[in-house]
Amino acid sequence: MGNTTARAGNDSMSGQPRVSKSGYDVTTMSADQRRSAAEAEGLSDFQKHVTLDHGTERPFTGKTTNGFSHDNKGRGTYVSAIGGLPLFSSDAKFDSGTGWPSFFAPIDPAHVIEKADGSGFMQRVEVLDARSGAHLGHVFNDGPRPTGKRYCMNAAALKFIPEGQPIPAPDAAPEGPK
Repeated sequence: MGNTTARAGNDSMSGQPRVSKSGYDVTTMSADQRRSAAEAEGLSDFQKHVTLDHGTERPFTGKTTNGFSHDNKGRGTYVSAIGGLPLFSSDAKFDSGTGWPSFFAPIDPAHVIEKADGSGFMQRVEVLDARSGAHLGHVFNDGPRPTGKRYCMNAAALKFIPEGQPIPAPDAAPEGPK
């Protein structure tokens, strides 16, 4: 794997916004925009540490930004704590036994960025929110079928929206040239 596998983000040549197949703007925020959005979301100091400073919560202790436990079994959608981009469905959640919320696939692959991470004792792949750049967790190749992936996320980087409650609507596609 190369240094970075970016599945979405700015079109650096044109500066044009990027829109995922599911209709969400995944244009990468600047560091200042990310910090302002974290403040606007009312994240705690610990939640900011996880999302902005690549922190990690202790296993079996995590709570989403709206108070759902890491082992929540409710049906719904997990969105980014910064900006609300839909990331994972409860339909893709499984009990990995690790103490962190684990999923076998994101809702839309363009909603996450996977980036090589050699900061720990082993080579890992970090998972970032494609729009805000918030640190979510890591992905491993030891998950269940159908993908074989285990997206091991920090609950503190997520907000859970129970089924039946509105999730953020897709952004309108950018207008073409006039």
